Amino acid sequence: MNFADPKNDVAFRKIFGNENKKVILISFLNSVLDLKNGYKIVDLTFKDSYQLPKISSLKSSIIDVKVKDQKKNSYIVEMQVSETDGFDKRVQYYVSKEYANQIEKGDHYRKLTPVVFVGILDFKYFKGKDYITQHIILNKKTLENELKDINFNFVELPKFKKKLEECKSLVDKWIFFIKNAKNLKIVPEGIEDKGLKEAYKESDKHNWTKEELEMYDYFSMREQDERG
Repeated sequence: MNFADPKNDVAFRKIFGNENKKVILISFLNSVLDLKNGYKIVDLTFKDSYQLPKISSLKSSIIDVKVKDQKKNSYIVEMQVSETDGFDKRVQYYVSKEYANQIEKGDHYRKLTPVVFVGILDFKYFKGKDYITQHIILNKKTLENELKDINFNFVELPKFKKKLEECKSLVDKWIFFIKNAKNLKIVPEGIEDKGLKEAYKESDKHNWTKEELEMYDYFSMREQDERG
């Protein structure tokens, strides 16, 4: 097998933005957000269908997928390979805009539904050693989370140091996949989750079209140029 790097624009969209393989993103979101029982995502509607990105509109440092679940909650899943100036302000602006755009002028505010941001960062940004962090709005005195419609979740890949044999939970197996898939030759043992199995299958370049492979190589070069 020859796995693609999930952090690449083409690979990320093919794996996580494919409406025909929504089980992948459902599994990823449920594990990263630690959703349980009645809060689990069971279905997703994609805002944009999977397609090869246009070179003219490339922003290789920022790749995102937007979806809604069965309860109409919105999710923005974003991959960012390098830190940009004003990163924190851009993320807050982006999510706030997505929240506000749910209704038109004159619509009732009750129509607004939560927006959840999941950022996968290929750089360190927040203090501390935790590789997954959640940022919510709290009452300063009581620490109650009473304003619940917007929250931010981040996965910082450089802080994830676990080796394959140390990955016991599904979320750790997901992060290991995103960070290390390009260096693997076979699907690791112990992968029982259907979504993660499909993710490995979709990332195997032997199953890709010639056009996808060419675009993958092109965006890999653009990414390296941007890092430089």
